[in-house]
Amino acid sequence: MLARNDVWKSMKCKKCGAKASVNMRQHKLALCKEHYLEWMPEQTERFIKKYGMFTRHEKILVAVSGGKDSLGLWDILVRLGYEADGLYLGLGIDTSTSLSAGSGIHYSRESQRLTEKFADQHGLKLHIVDIEKEYGQPIPVLSEISHRGHGKPCAVCGLTKRHEMNRIARDFGYDVLATGHNLDDEAAVLFGNTLNWSADFLLRQGPVLPATLGLARKVKPLCRFYEREMTAYCLARGIEYIYEECPFAEGSQSIYYKELLNKLETDRPGAKLTFYLRFLEARKSGELFVEKDSQQAHLHPCSKCGQPTSAPDLCSFCRTMEKVKGVVAT
Repeated sequence: MLARNDVWKSMKCKKCGAKASVNMRQHKLALCKEHYLEWMPEQTERFIKKYGMFTRHEKILVAVSGGKDSLGLWDILVRLGYEADGLYLGLGIDTSTSLSAGSGIHYSRESQRLTEKFADQHGLKLHIVDIEKEYGQPIPVLSEISHRGHGKPCAVCGLTKRHEMNRIARDFGYDVLATGHNLDDEAAVLFGNTLNWSADFLLRQGPVLPATLGLARKVKPLCRFYEREMTAYCLARGIEYIYEECPFAEGSQSIYYKELLNKLETDRPGAKLTFYLRFLEARKSGELFVEKDSQQAHLHPCSKCGQPTSAPDLCSFCRTMEKVKGVVAT
């Protein structure tokens, strides 16, 4: 009997019969490099149409971080002929910031360099927002001052990214905001929300989050691609991306959930995809939840930035920035 590695080495491309470069056990599909680079955009286009993400007449803003998923997504959308510009947020996660000092990782600096390099190589428009220049401090320091996140800047980082992505989409007239969340990301979030039975979050999870008053439509065209499929795509396309994870991601629950799901996937190829797709089907059919109209009823513009909030006056982001200004002033 052939060992698994020997079987893999002998596999042929399903389309042309040449030696396969990528083997997708969950799809029972092996492809050579040429046909894999055709298959990825074809599948992305199919997902875009299936979930009604956007049309060719709409302006798309792609949130890019310098990682494989966001750069791969931007590359695919451009190859498909969509009008897609990029948005990079400079978070200031480098050795110069207090919490990451001594880590030896110039994470933000390197990710911005690679994002700018990709945009220049392809002649693409890239918006860059430097958080420190906009708000006086980088993300790790904003987190320390505001005392949000229990010693890690992830809460402030997520809050800031959501605020800034929506602001740029709104201010520059983009119809839709596209992010590079892959299947591994979505399955891990779904697992965590199911484990904690976070009904409100489960109601909002999906390939498309429709636009509401003041909030841009958000879409995830890569939601059905495994992380390793995006890695293979970027390597095959020669896209240079940052390999390191954010230094603050170490020990996070999402990574732990991914590790658990990876073990399941090893024993049951396709388990993550089945988990996610069955959830989407159940949600669409109404088998899981009855959505409450009242959840959308209390949103109104923040008195400072104008973005939607359920708070009486300032949104969470503006309250955080006000707190930071107060501490800095003293």
